[in-house]
Amino acid sequence: MTGPIDLRSYALEDDEIELARMVRAFADEVVAPQAYEADRTHTLPLDVVAQMGELGLFGLPFPEEVGGQGGTYLALGLAIEALARADQSIAITLEAAVSLGAMPVFRFGTDAQREELLPDLLAGRALAGFGLTEPEAGSDAGATRTTARREGEEWVIDGSKQFITNSGTPITRFVTVTAVTGREGGRSQISTIMVPSGTPGFTVGPAYDKVGWHASDTHPLSFDGCRVPEGNLLGEEGRGFANFLHILDEGRIAIAALATGAAEGCLEAALDYAGSRVVFGAPLATRQGIQFTLARMQARVHTARLAWVRAAHLRDAGKPFKTEAAIAKLVSSDAAMDNARDATQIFGGNGFMNEYPVARHYRDSKILEIGEGTTEVQLLVIARALGVA
Repeated sequence: MTGPIDLRSYALEDDEIELARMVRAFADEVVAPQAYEADRTHTLPLDVVAQMGELGLFGLPFPEEVGGQGGTYLALGLAIEALARADQSIAITLEAAVSLGAMPVFRFGTDAQREELLPDLLAGRALAGFGLTEPEAGSDAGATRTTARREGEEWVIDGSKQFITNSGTPITRFVTVTAVTGREGGRSQISTIMVPSGTPGFTVGPAYDKVGWHASDTHPLSFDGCRVPEGNLLGEEGRGFANFLHILDEGRIAIAALATGAAEGCLEAALDYAGSRVVFGAPLATRQGIQFTLARMQARVHTARLAWVRAAHLRDAGKPFKTEAAIAKLVSSDAAMDNARDATQIFGGNGFMNEYPVARHYRDSKILEIGEGTTEVQLLVIARALGVA
């Protein structure tokens, strides 16, 4: 029985294929063996995070002059996809650390902010979160109610955030938050401000009891008269929302890569199980119904990878990629959910047991249709590109 499609069929460069193989080996040898225990105990394994840092994964899409690996967003996607095959919690830790933690600093930070913060972020010695979502501001991020006002040479922040990844780990250095800093023409001006961990008035709430991604660090945040220096403003005042939309487009490519990896992990597990599980005297894989299910699973992985790789190529070439990123996110999240369901069905009762990876993928994959833009938001972006919305 042959395995999933070879990466060489995607016109990748030799060094990109080698990176993917290296991270896949790391995922199989280091990440997968601890995935069940980390999921069961709701614990982010910081030793694994440290090893990812040593491999240079957190610095992949950043230039060497700021401490990165000089790679591309495609390279980051390949690493995230490879990790997600084994454990989505570890994959989202990397994705959020890069796309939402370090990338805003690199894109919009001052030279001093980059010099201070990027070395540790790109080495995996520190993590950072991005506080956007609020109880009444999710897809409608423009409805942000958190405020920041100037008092002397400080910002005073009041409000709350929810569902913030990498916000409460022992190595979380700061969280960048969106806050209303003024009004112009009847509309809120939203800025982004970095709040260091441990700042008085900044409270990280207890970790969520989530359906999936149990080993990923996720917390609600509250700000009550929280004061930070005026220099903690990230980017231009009033440009925080516009800047975040650009970051979000990039993040959708990374989430699409993660979803593709999840879909492939389900396919690989289902292939192995169907080949070894004997029912009525013959392996499951000899039955045409199972063969057709596996074929559809492979087609989904192939289509999802084509979509996100295309979006990544456009992004790396400096070309518009907003619509392609939305398509990739839509197609790949569907693939992850569909493959998780089919793999669980092939596993039967074992697929309902959390020690099997397909059970964890079944729980984990639903958030891929919600986070970094819901399915409905992706459809709206695509419809607008068609001129019908």
